[in-house]
Amino acid sequence: MQHFNPTRRRVLGLLAAAGLALSSLSATALAAGSDTLNIGYQKYGTLVLLKAQGTLEKRLAPLGVKVKWAEFPGGPQLLEALNVGSVDLGTTGETPPIFAQAAGADLLYLANEPAAPEGEAIVVGKDSPIRSVKDLKGKRVALNKGSNVHYLLVRALEKAGLKYEDITPVFLNPADGRAAFQQGSVDAWVIWDPFLAAAEKQLNARQLADGKGIVNNTQFYLARKPYVASNPKVIKVVLEELQRLDAWGKSHIPEVAAELSGQIGLDKDIVQVAAKRSGYGVKLLDGKVVAEQQRIADTFFKLKLIPKPLVVKDIVWDGK
Repeated sequence: MQHFNPTRRRVLGLLAAAGLALSSLSATALAAGSDTLNIGYQKYGTLVLLKAQGTLEKRLAPLGVKVKWAEFPGGPQLLEALNVGSVDLGTTGETPPIFAQAAGADLLYLANEPAAPEGEAIVVGKDSPIRSVKDLKGKRVALNKGSNVHYLLVRALEKAGLKYEDITPVFLNPADGRAAFQQGSVDAWVIWDPFLAAAEKQLNARQLADGKGIVNNTQFYLARKPYVASNPKVIKVVLEELQRLDAWGKSHIPEVAAELSGQIGLDKDIVQVAAKRSGYGVKLLDGKVVAEQQRIADTFFKLKLIPKPLVVKDIVWDGK
């Protein structure tokens, strides 16, 4: 059994906020052995396309490596799986890696997609009397704890002259968040695409603010540090395949939407809205991206959302 000190245990509670059961997944992954690359993905994004096309499996076959895929409802749950060794590689937004690093997870940032600030937003019901972020004072706001939208909420409140303590956060995964939003048991919901696009199209949700001028909403690819050290060729193949798909997807939005629609079970029109708001172009982290991640870490430490200061550059892969 893996033992955690109190600091790690406290932060891992944030990562497991949605209550994901990992035991069976962990046993399966560990049984697969080092000849298997276990990839964690979410309901949307380039990894979903990669899974659908099957090209990664073909590229890795000569190396004797198989691929197994596992879907997660959000970044915090995915990185908790990575932390316990159930997943070797996955993608999340900008905030989950901060909580994971604070928990002592042995991970590395591999690469990132360009910023996509329009791909997440704070929304309210069509007929809600709330007209601005400032009106959220004293209100109940749903969000996935420790996810990318956690930082959006913090910064949007700050920009509106409010403190995080001025609202009541209601921590729910995307599915439960949508249900609470639809039922009116929360006043607002902070969510990302494609759930955001679905709420706008299906529920007539109205945006109070997206990430423009507030946060970057950068997507990251991360991996277990021991896996990267032992399998650098595999990591490079994965990134090459992601780069290939991104280069194609950037100029083929309708085709991306059509393929993702079939994979994730959302109407093509909804997925196309999300696809237009995505960032395309996987690349290794540069100084600007690292600095922004450091800013998030510093902000969360100041708010006591993480228990210790972090140095983000310490866990950035050098590409070698």
